[in-house]
Amino acid sequence: MDITNVLPAECISHIISLTTPRDACRLAVVSPAFKSAADSDLVWEKFLPSDYKLIISNSVSSSFLITSLSKKDLYFHLCDHPIFINNGTMSFELEKETGKKCYMVGARDLCIGWGSTPSCWKWTSLPESRFPEVAELVYFWFFEVNARIETRILSHRTNYAAYLVFKFDKSTDGFRSTQLASAVYAEGINDKKRQGLFLDPSRNTPKLFHDRRDGWMEIEMGEFFNKNGDGGTLLCSLFDFDRFGTRHGLVIQGIEFRPKKMLMH
Repeated sequence: MDITNVLPAECISHIISLTTPRDACRLAVVSPAFKSAADSDLVWEKFLPSDYKLIISNSVSSSFLITSLSKKDLYFHLCDHPIFINNGTMSFELEKETGKKCYMVGARDLCIGWGSTPSCWKWTSLPESRFPEVAELVYFWFFEVNARIETRILSHRTNYAAYLVFKFDKSTDGFRSTQLASAVYAEGINDKKRQGLFLDPSRNTPKLFHDRRDGWMEIEMGEFFNKNGDGGTLLCSLFDFDRFGTRHGLVIQGIEFRPKKMLMH
């Protein structure tokens, strides 16, 4: 029996909306009737964040995203083309498989120790950066970078990780085998769990950073579970254990918060 001859199209769309974006795309190739139901605005509206209109209206993007695109096209546009909020200092996009929210706090919105001192940090532009400016460490012996984000704007019931998005200048120095400390924690919490990481590990040290394939590298700074978005302000910090060695050549695009993919065993 062909289910499309029994159930109304709206009912089929409702059933598909209870699945996932991946499932909807798979069902769209079953038959023309399923494609019509799976591609409908009723389905893809459910996959978009409930506050997507507010996010877009507060961005620097044009309102055409809401008025001219179907909900399915809007979904994939937000997956492939980050939009900018907070006066262009933060980007927003969707994780393609789940529709969960992803944010990157740009370098200009980070709290960087001595970041406004030209002899220590230089603000420059790079064609491979999504933001107009990135921060480049010129020369300093003290290294500290902090980001903050409100948990209420993140997807609920989601395990997030924070990632430093960075690269090295050709003349970098002072980071080889230098262990940094990172922590991700709710503001006001005293039991901060710190972890050590290496941006430029020695040959015998495991490499924890990854190539993002967009001209940048990333390294996980920590993770947290956002239950209901009522955790207040989330803080993310990276700093030196050794504050006596000089450093230079590190370039920071920002710190990204996105759902952490679980490894399958």
